[in-house]
Amino acid sequence: MAIDPEDLPSGAGHVAANYPEIWDAYAALGKACSEAGPLEGKTLRLVKLALAIGAASEGAVHSHARRALAEGATKEELKQVALHAIPTLGFPRAVAVLTWIEDVTDPGGRATRG
Repeated sequence: MAIDPEDLPSGAGHVAANYPEIWDAYAALGKACSEAGPLEGKTLRLVKLALAIGAASEGAVHSHARRALAEGATKEELKQVALHAIPTLGFPRAVAVLTWIEDVTDPGGRATRG
């Protein structure tokens, strides 16, 4: 699975560039998992966003937020996923994640808020 390491976040890009056989196996596993059931498109991407939120992975939240937008999700849908983290993961985590999503949906917006 040829992928340009420049299109990936820095850590993943480093692995893809330096260990392409490992990256290809990882990408194939991700593809197989995505195809293992009926979820697809925007719904699947929102699930992946939720998993990234649960893992507290800022880079993955950024990536899945961008990809969800490309799949047709709205800013409001992404933010709703973050808000659903409040009862399970706690208010501070949800607030942090909401800012990570807003890095993608509203770049520069935090600087103008109080």
